[in-house]
Amino acid sequence: MAKPAAKVRASEHRNYIDGQWVAPASGEYIENRNPADTRDLIGRFPASTVEDINRAVAAASEAFTKWRKVPAPRRAEILFKAGEILIRRKEEFARAMTREMGKVLKETSGDVQEAIDMTYFIAGEGRRLHGFTTKAELPNKFAMCVREPIGVCGLITPWNFPMAIPSWKITPALICGNTMVIKPAEDTPHSTYNFVEALEEAGVPAGVVNIVSGYGEQAGAALVNHPAVRLISFTGSTDVGRIVGQAAAATDKICSLEMGGKNVVMIMEDADLSLAVEGVLWGAFGTSGQRCTAASRVVVHKKVARKFTSMLVDGAKRLRLGNGMDDKSDVGPVINQEAVDKILGYIEIGQREDKAKLLCGGRRAEKGDLKHGFFIEPAVFGGVRPQMRIAQEEIFGPVVSIIECRDLDDAIETANGVKYGLSASIYTRDANRAFRAMEEVQTGIFYVNASTIGAEVHLPFGGAKATGNGHREGGTQVLDIFSEWKSVYVDYSGRLQRAQIDNQ
Repeated sequence: MAKPAAKVRASEHRNYIDGQWVAPASGEYIENRNPADTRDLIGRFPASTVEDINRAVAAASEAFTKWRKVPAPRRAEILFKAGEILIRRKEEFARAMTREMGKVLKETSGDVQEAIDMTYFIAGEGRRLHGFTTKAELPNKFAMCVREPIGVCGLITPWNFPMAIPSWKITPALICGNTMVIKPAEDTPHSTYNFVEALEEAGVPAGVVNIVSGYGEQAGAALVNHPAVRLISFTGSTDVGRIVGQAAAATDKICSLEMGGKNVVMIMEDADLSLAVEGVLWGAFGTSGQRCTAASRVVVHKKVARKFTSMLVDGAKRLRLGNGMDDKSDVGPVINQEAVDKILGYIEIGQREDKAKLLCGGRRAEKGDLKHGFFIEPAVFGGVRPQMRIAQEEIFGPVVSIIECRDLDDAIETANGVKYGLSASIYTRDANRAFRAMEEVQTGIFYVNASTIGAEVHLPFGGAKATGNGHREGGTQVLDIFSEWKSVYVDYSGRLQRAQIDNQ
């Protein structure tokens, strides 16, 4: 959401460029306010422009010549130190994130922990970064391939996981020998700043990591279009991701896109309904539904649909809205007024669609202190059909739609009947059903008897169809984004060998 830019004041933060915290060239700043209480000003962050991006990219370009030659195990030592710093400051960073982003403290603590896990995991790759050797097809010839760094990487991250997702991009880029400029989401820059500060304290050299805050239309576009940036890694909406991908293609950049989702939980008639209800409540309303992996569709067998729906509605009504700093809160605010308007707009659309019924929630909460924040009551729709807009389009809020199915085949057809393909799950006691669904559902992530959220850093993360462009973050697979393969041939025959020509 575009917020008014303000002139420099006492609570200002700065960009981090070439090892220095520097003011934006424009002298203008963006207010960062607590979405649970907009009276709480967290700080003012740079409203950066192309001039700031140019300066940061120049610093990253210069630093690359030395950083790429630092042995990977030495680069890994810096990441291990950063992991130790994150552990030491975990509670501090989690509380700062709750204040900035709104999700409850146990979730922000998990966000910081994910950054810790990713930092340690990728640091371990500093002594691997494996290529491979193979037998050549000609005598007296050696063949192998190795990973090489790419250069300057442009990283654009979203607001919903403001430390975890930056860690998923920054750490593998670093371990592969790249330098970078990161543009965090304008709604939640502070958590990314905290992560970069940990890297600075751990000893990342000047110019290797640069952070430039600002709006996507100015700073983000300048980063994507800069000719010296060799790679763009973007996480965000499908609409914006498509624009980023087109711009990257126009300048021959490597491009990794992680975009939207419309995830499904399939509940069969033999499922443990209590377990399924717990999973749906967590998957649909954790982070106020603001996850690309959120469980926004529940396809439930008609034999248990009435019972499950009643249990889910009862559970949703018991969830407590409130400031994430309060231990009694289950669900925090959504991120801003624009999100409120979008979510309430979809709830209105759902109520207008034929036969869909709002069973609970769906209103903006404005009692007491909640009136100062962006709180929406968790909403459950019943009687939803697969082609309705609320069952097709990503809402990115605390809204879940219940769709009945006849059998497993019907459930799989509904699961696959959207343009996205990120995450899915099935609740069943039948192993055969579970494996069939695992094979047939078109997603990059699949869970059995668990919700659609809960990725682990050592496995690849990403999806099919409009969810992304085929790359995966997490796991060792992320190294394929941030490195290029070089094939090396050593001919020690002492004579000309012409590969396939001499091998017929």
